[in-house]
Amino acid sequence: MRVLVLAIAVLGGGGLSAVAAEVVYLAVVPGYSIEFPRDEGSHPQFRTEWWYVTGWLETPQGEPLGFQVTFFRTRPGTQEDNPSRFAAKQVLFAHAALSDSRRGKLLRGERAAREGFELAYARTGGLDVAIDDWSLRRLDDGDTQTAVYRAVADAADFSLDLQLRAQSPPLLNGNGGYSQKGPDPESASYYYSRPGLQVEGTLRTVAGTQRVRGEAWLDHEWSTAFLDSQARGWDWIGLNLDDGSALMASRIRDAAEAQRWAFASVRSGQTGEVQTFAPDEIDWRPLRRWRSPRTGIEYPVEWQVRVGARTLRLRPSMDDQESDTRESTGIIYWEGAVTAFDEQDRAIGRGYLELTGYGAKLRF
Repeated sequence: MRVLVLAIAVLGGGGLSAVAAEVVYLAVVPGYSIEFPRDEGSHPQFRTEWWYVTGWLETPQGEPLGFQVTFFRTRPGTQEDNPSRFAAKQVLFAHAALSDSRRGKLLRGERAAREGFELAYARTGGLDVAIDDWSLRRLDDGDTQTAVYRAVADAADFSLDLQLRAQSPPLLNGNGGYSQKGPDPESASYYYSRPGLQVEGTLRTVAGTQRVRGEAWLDHEWSTAFLDSQARGWDWIGLNLDDGSALMASRIRDAAEAQRWAFASVRSGQTGEVQTFAPDEIDWRPLRRWRSPRTGIEYPVEWQVRVGARTLRLRPSMDDQESDTRESTGIIYWEGAVTAFDEQDRAIGRGYLELTGYGAKLRF
């Protein structure tokens, strides 16, 4: 996350006086040791942060559904010295979406609130973030390898109440969780993933409430300087592969849509060994594009992605998985369920693809 263009003015002004002192954010530097469960919680001294859950569900009738539940935190830095409890010193956003490929429809909802009054918060020391009745929490305090989480989102057209169980340790991306996002080492985040989460819970739609189960992926990143000035946006995938492996890959694009930077992590389902890949070992090649009938934005929705010696082809469950979040984070992006195929065109896994910066350059 990814998709947080910092709407610093949103909920941040309130007509109150500007800060008297310069805002100081912590920087992302190599060598930091990510600890669990401490670092599953919020890091309010950094500028941006997100907790990002994506995955595939299946109904009792065997219908496949994609889902997304995401929470963002930003420190606007506009009212640091304001003593009012209403000052927006931390602002929270949340997105949720349900991809129903059989009906060709994306259902979605979003929330935004300034932190405070126990109505919106991102706790430190452990994962507990909420906006009103939307939440993402860790339920247990035991072994991180078998951690249990709960994601709840209640939108107008659907609601999700899901329990997510870890089956393996966290995957630290980059160099021990230090994930560089450009040629300048200062463009970076602290970043870990929880692939292979086993999901059970309930889904409510206009058709009623039913039990669902599936597999998910949780990402958590925090940063102060995520993108440099030359970056326009990014493409990202998180894939749970059928052999138990996990693959995350992303590229940062410049104004000419060329690859400015790229990074990837692969964890073996057999040995648990983690490999990381440099930019010259990663290649993204668009194969097919789709134009949104609502916004006119064109997205490359089908891809060939090479990570090291492995080449994958990505196909979306449906083309129209565009999210218009101008009522919260202020941007439009494509976020959708995809199936991964090998070079022999055999399905080998499923996950999510994210495409940002196609309508307009992301600004952090």
